[in-house]
Amino acid sequence: MKTFLTYGFVLHFMASSCAVSAQIPNREKQYLIKIYNSTSGEYWTNKWDLNAQPSSWYGVEIENGHVVALNLYRNNLEGKLPLGISHLKNLKIVNLSFNKIKGSVPNDLFELEELVSVRLEMNKFSGFMPKDYSKMKNLEELSLFNNLLEGTIPEGIGTIEKLKSLNLSSNYLEGTLPKSLENLSNLERLELFGNKLTGAIEVELGKLKKLKELILSYNKFEGDLPSSAAALSNLEIVQLQGNDFRSLNSLFQLHSQKLAIFDSDDEFLNMKFGNGVTDRLRLAEAKFVDAKH
Repeated sequence: MKTFLTYGFVLHFMASSCAVSAQIPNREKQYLIKIYNSTSGEYWTNKWDLNAQPSSWYGVEIENGHVVALNLYRNNLEGKLPLGISHLKNLKIVNLSFNKIKGSVPNDLFELEELVSVRLEMNKFSGFMPKDYSKMKNLEELSLFNNLLEGTIPEGIGTIEKLKSLNLSSNYLEGTLPKSLENLSNLERLELFGNKLTGAIEVELGKLKKLKELILSYNKFEGDLPSSAAALSNLEIVQLQGNDFRSLNSLFQLHSQKLAIFDSDDEFLNMKFGNGVTDRLRLAEAKFVDAKH
């Protein structure tokens, strides 16, 4: 009898522990409910049962009793993203891409020190980009392409030391490139296609030694491309067409064995890099993977 009681107690304890581990702090649960209500949750493609545990909610990943991922990609969210996302202090991944979210990008999103990936592309976010990124010690991916963002690219973006992919294409961003971009020594993809960016590029592109994709097409850049760009030996994709560059001569010295796509308004360069006949309508978006990750 004693053995049976002990075994029963252990089972009860294990069941209780599992129930507790499935719980999250109330402030995290309440913020998730705010998102659901403010983005027309009743019309989502994959709805939440608010009476069930958050661990069962579509796109919510929980570890050690905290929300670590929110993946609501292509889920018909429509409305504004409410303030308070900083309550999800352990959040590592945010993917709200391919929805109809409008309003500004919440500043407190960039107070989350554990974030590794932020994907908000293909929405209707408007207003200015947040200015302070000093807490982004782990961020590797920031994707805001195809929104309605305006103003300048903030200087503070150069403090995201681990950033590998920065995609701000297809917005209404203007002004010059912040010189702080040259501090992003881990950057592999810089994609700024289809904005209203202007002026000469003062960024020492050669410092971005890991850069694989340089997409600056269809802006209003002018002057000479920095001579240091010739040192980018890992480039795979270069798109510079649709600007007012005075000279791209520095690229005649470019030696990249991995270069697959090169588009510019300089036909000599296009021929040099084997793209004399290229698809001029190939936009930056064409290569974006329409898939969850």
